[in-house]
Formats: sequence, C-alpha cells, structure tokens
Amino acid sequence: MNSERFYDQPPAEIYASLLDEGKYYCSISTMYRILRANQQTGERRAQKPAKSHAIPRLRATRPNEVWTWDITKLPTTEQGNFLNLYVVMDLYSRFIVAWMVSRKENSELSKLLISDAAARYRVALSGLTLHQDRGVPMTARGYLDLMAELGITCSHSRPRVSNDNPFSESQFKTLKQQPDYPQRFTGVDHARIWFSDYVDWYCFHHHHRGIAWFTPEQVFTGRYKEVSEQREQALKQAYQQHPKRFIHGEPKVKQPPTEVWINPALPEEGVGSLEVNYPTLNRAKER
Repeated sequence: MNSERFYDQPPAEIYASLLDEGKYYCSISTMYRILRANQQTGERRAQKPAKSHAIPRLRATRPNEVWTWDITKLPTTEQGNFLNLYVVMDLYSRFIVAWMVSRKENSELSKLLISDAAARYRVALSGLTLHQDRGVPMTARGYLDLMAELGITCSHSRPRVSNDNPFSESQFKTLKQQPDYPQRFTGVDHARIWFSDYVDWYCFHHHHRGIAWFTPEQVFTGRYKEVSEQREQALKQAYQQHPKRFIHGEPKVKQPPTEVWINPALPEEGVGSLEVNYPTLNRAKER
C-alpha cells in the first residue's frame, strides 16, 4: 500500500486494481486495519494546503480612517422570509455613515452602498480602510475591484472567527435589544421607517460608553469638544458648591479614546508587526 504505485490510492482502489490482475492479498477491511495500526488512515491523495489568514489589526485615531460594516437578517411576518440590513459604521466615533434595507444580499448592493458613502463623505483616495466579514457580498471580485478603484483598503475577518468584527456585531446587538424592536417586520418600508428612527437615536441621542458617554455624532463631527467644555463647567460648579461630595478631588471630564482598535497588537509583537497584519486585497481575492 505504500509502494510507488499505490501510496496515494485508497484501499478500495488498491484492492480492485490487484484483483483485476488476478492478485488477492487481503480484504479491504484488513488493509484499513493495517493502515490504522501504522497511523496511516488519513487522506492519501494530495491535498490543497490550508491558507493562513492574518489577524486583522485595525487602529483608528480619527473619524473616517477606518469603517466597519456587516449585514444582519431581519425576520418578517412571512414565515421563513428575511430582509437584509446593511450598516456601515465609522470605527472611531461609532457613527453610522450609511445603511440600506433590501430583500436581496449581493455584491451589487454592497458596491452601491460603499461607493455612495465614499462619495458623500469624500473618503475616496483618502487612505480609508474598510473592515468586513468574508461573505460573498464582501469578497466578490467586482466589489474588490471597485474598492481598489476608490483607493479603499479592504480588511477581512478570518474564516470562522466570530469576534473579528466586534463593533458591527455590538451595534447589531444594541439594535435588536431596543424596547420597541419589532420581532417581525411587515416589509421593507416598515423596516426602513423603524431603522431610520433608530439611526437618529443611536447617532444623535445615544450616549455611548465606549466614547466617554458622548454621542457618535458629537465625536464624528468634533462637537464633543464644545460639549466637553459644558460638562467641565457643570462639574466645576458642582465641586465648588459641594466639595466634600468629591472624595477624589475636583472631577475631570473624560475624553474619547485617542485610538480605537480591532484586535490590538500584543506588546511583544512590536509596532512593526502592524504593517504585515492587514489582510491585503490580493489575499481577499484569492479566497
């Protein structure tokens, strides 16, 4: 079975070939028993080597530096039918820059969504990185070609790694935990109306813990600086009136983080490793 003739053939093939030549040495089951005894029961044919996918490491230090997007299913009143909600979010500020509801999920809609958002915020050729999963709408060749034309660097999650796109997933969780979230939508119009109201709340009224309790809009536009001064005055006045209430001294207003990461690098990896950990456009195309 390990001869040059049969080393890459399964026992059944070896058995039949030898039997055609009038030769019988043992049964197929005996061949398998011999292989098991020698720990050789794995695939004997040449196998395509598994591809290694780099850990996506993304850092945003300002708005419109990194966007992250994903698609989630919305159940409808028609049993077994779902709508597709596309959402693009700015990583640094958590501001929703674009969204779409459709019955379809394909790369043509993805191209429309991202190209329109890029035009609206003038991020084409600005060094924007776009992070996404590895679904067909995110890895289709036409979609990747368009991103290259727009000068957008594509970053992709690793296969079967559920936490490589955590900010989009967290936003979807917030969405579906809203008190007024419909368990089922009657149709596209219903979903669009409801999500439009949600986006208004999330971006302009929701004080986000991850950005020091400012709203995504305040951080995205830079208005948080003005709001921060107002907060500072309120805390200063409260401290002057009741200093004993503040056991740690005069309170300071927290500011948004200086950087936001997806999969931050470990200290021992060093800064230089960041340059090789972005999944490249070519690697995504080779998927």
